[in-house]
Amino acid sequence: MIQKTNVIIIGGGAGGFFTAINLAENNPDLKIVILERSSEILSKVRISGGGRCNITHAQFIPKELTYNYPRGEKELLGPFHTFMTGDNADWFEKRGVPLKIEEDGRMFPESNSSQTIIDCFISEVDRLGVEVLKNHSVKKIQKENKVWEVETEKGNFTSDKLVIATGSNTKIWKLLEQLGHTIVLPVPSLFTFNIQDSRIKDLPGIATQASIKVISANNKIKLESEGALLITHWGVSGPAILKLSAWGAIDLEKVNYQFKLKVNWLFDISTEEAFENLKEIKEINSKQSPYKYAQLGVPKRLWQSLMVASGITEIQKWAETTNKQLQELANQLTQSEFQVNGKSTFKEEFVTAGGVDLKEINFKRFESKLHENLFFAGEVLNIDAITGGFNFQNAWTGGYIVAKSISENS
Repeated sequence: MIQKTNVIIIGGGAGGFFTAINLAENNPDLKIVILERSSEILSKVRISGGGRCNITHAQFIPKELTYNYPRGEKELLGPFHTFMTGDNADWFEKRGVPLKIEEDGRMFPESNSSQTIIDCFISEVDRLGVEVLKNHSVKKIQKENKVWEVETEKGNFTSDKLVIATGSNTKIWKLLEQLGHTIVLPVPSLFTFNIQDSRIKDLPGIATQASIKVISANNKIKLESEGALLITHWGVSGPAILKLSAWGAIDLEKVNYQFKLKVNWLFDISTEEAFENLKEIKEINSKQSPYKYAQLGVPKRLWQSLMVASGITEIQKWAETTNKQLQELANQLTQSEFQVNGKSTFKEEFVTAGGVDLKEINFKRFESKLHENLFFAGEVLNIDAITGGFNFQNAWTGGYIVAKSISENS
């Protein structure tokens, strides 16, 4: 038996639900069905932000917001003028979900629980009569006489409009390739760096502000970042690392995640400035042990580790340190080099670069240029962002514009 609908939305995640809700509000008479392959809906929403759901980011200027998208920066500028972070906050507020802004700009529901967002979405689709079908893995997509036909493991569906909101689902990408779309092969976008080095081996949990850059063997990769850096059991993580991994996703994959990382633990202080500062500290604290008090804002355990790496012993006083030792300490503080051997996934929030080629999308409508009435929302497209709520904002914006586009032609 074939179930006839007006709109099929493949994907029961953030983009799929947001599209369905906005579409049903604009067109109450449309029959809309969401097809979700698993037994759980909104699974990525549930785990986002450590279970608190980092909905978006407090960046309210479209152009500046686009700078957070290594892939999609140019394409999202127009859409962000249509539906931005402020519009998103208003949307949730009107549905009884007040948001809060944290110091780093991330925005969460005031409840601090992703369940609040999930409950909101489920309540809205129930109120609006959107049908949500779980365990409906899609096997085939085709178009006959301007009608979309979708075959799932549990039944077949037809509709005038088709929305793909499946995230980084390789199975759906293959089906889209069969429809003629080009798929940019996926590579990890948010990941941490694996480093085995005596200087940081015993320092997991230490966080500090740093500036970092990648040094590749062929010197062709030019990547720099700055911000909070976290030392972990397996290497380094934190916003500075994740930002660099996002922008360098493709280049770092090409070198098999084997490269050198240069870290300035003093953020923006040069080696020469650090050396002069150390000489002043030596003069002022000549009788003290350098080990007793960390200097220049460096966490104490990291400071002590870098002193060992500089050849300064625990029994030395500042007055007994040589210029050679101070120069080496300045080097360690401002240009420590670490060999990166591989990567690790960033928590459960796995993000990839890759998806439908952006050249094949009309971003005024988030519609395929190859097939009329085929729409996309979220990470199924070759769009990804740094961590901080930006990937969700792409899903909300895309879903809103898809709903608006379909409404205008229904």
